[in-house]
Amino acid sequence: MQDPSFQPSVKSVAPHNGTTADTSVEFDPAKHILFQPPSKIIKMTDIGYAEDTGVSPVAVSHPFQLFSEDAIGEMRKEIFKKEVLANCKYESNIAACQLRGYSPKYAKFIYDAWKHPDTLSIISKIAGVDLVPEMDFEIGHVNLSIKSKEQTDQEIAAISNQKRFFADDEGIAGCPWEDDKPIVGWHTDSYPFVCVLMLSDCTNMVGGETALRTPDGNILKVRGPGMGCAVILQGRYITHQALRALGTKERITMVTSFRPKSPFLADDSVLRTVRPISDLSELYYDFGEYRLEIMEARINARLKVIRDRRRAGKRIDTSAFKKFLQEQIAFLAHTNSEIVEEDQVTVGYIEEMDIPDVKVEAMEVPKQGTKRARTD
Repeated sequence: MQDPSFQPSVKSVAPHNGTTADTSVEFDPAKHILFQPPSKIIKMTDIGYAEDTGVSPVAVSHPFQLFSEDAIGEMRKEIFKKEVLANCKYESNIAACQLRGYSPKYAKFIYDAWKHPDTLSIISKIAGVDLVPEMDFEIGHVNLSIKSKEQTDQEIAAISNQKRFFADDEGIAGCPWEDDKPIVGWHTDSYPFVCVLMLSDCTNMVGGETALRTPDGNILKVRGPGMGCAVILQGRYITHQALRALGTKERITMVTSFRPKSPFLADDSVLRTVRPISDLSELYYDFGEYRLEIMEARINARLKVIRDRRRAGKRIDTSAFKKFLQEQIAFLAHTNSEIVEEDQVTVGYIEEMDIPDVKVEAMEVPKQGTKRARTD
């Protein structure tokens, strides 16, 4: 459960550049995309997963610059519109405050930014597979962690005290912040890939990383992105959590989910973690439409094969045809299992994983050399 003392207050946060929330700016890739490639891309096999896990060899990227400061300013203006906060705010037992399902109705700039071919090309290249947004409802999901100035100042003071206590002039030390709770608890995503974009100024931020759990139970932390930067994660197959950011008033991230563009690749999307925090009618419309489109493409392709073989005077390949039918039956059954009756969905409750939370550590980088931290 979330720390009951954590009460997000989105009213206290203004758009990044201080302007009003109304905007008519159109997304322009020449102005708003500021791409710089990630320094490293971690493969699934690098962290212990089998080579055939997921839909791509890529596990997670290091942070990379994606959008310009102007683009982030426009996005912030849109997510803080009063209509978004009034109609699209959700909370659950693993995340205290989220904004969902507001695009494109209230946020055309955000919608166009994530749907633009140039954006999709960048994300697909890093992910190692051609991707498209999972569905409109999942474009621009926002996780909000916002604190008062008093809370922020207390964290900064406590972190400084811990650093002085644990570190000496021989090296560095890290100490866990015992009272922190993750912004989003341990989970696997509902969809194959996510792109996590930072909308906050991360200056002086401690924590804010994404913690990944490897198959052998070890924890790998991926550095959080700076403002306008993003990371790409194959989160459907990797258990992870978003760590609390300390020493800063806010940590606002925008998460857009993706699936393979090709209808002939596996789509393991589920709705388990999103049903309780969604307008189910809109979610089911989007999910049902794209799943049926996938089946339509597969059936049309198989129909062409059957017709071509018949015109060529060949016998039907019974085994191949039955295999195709069995695969589509399984696909339909999975789709049906994800469409749960509304009265059976508990709003705001997502089943939690019984894994200890990762603690945020206050770290001080040594000025000279690399020496061992004190352990006493």
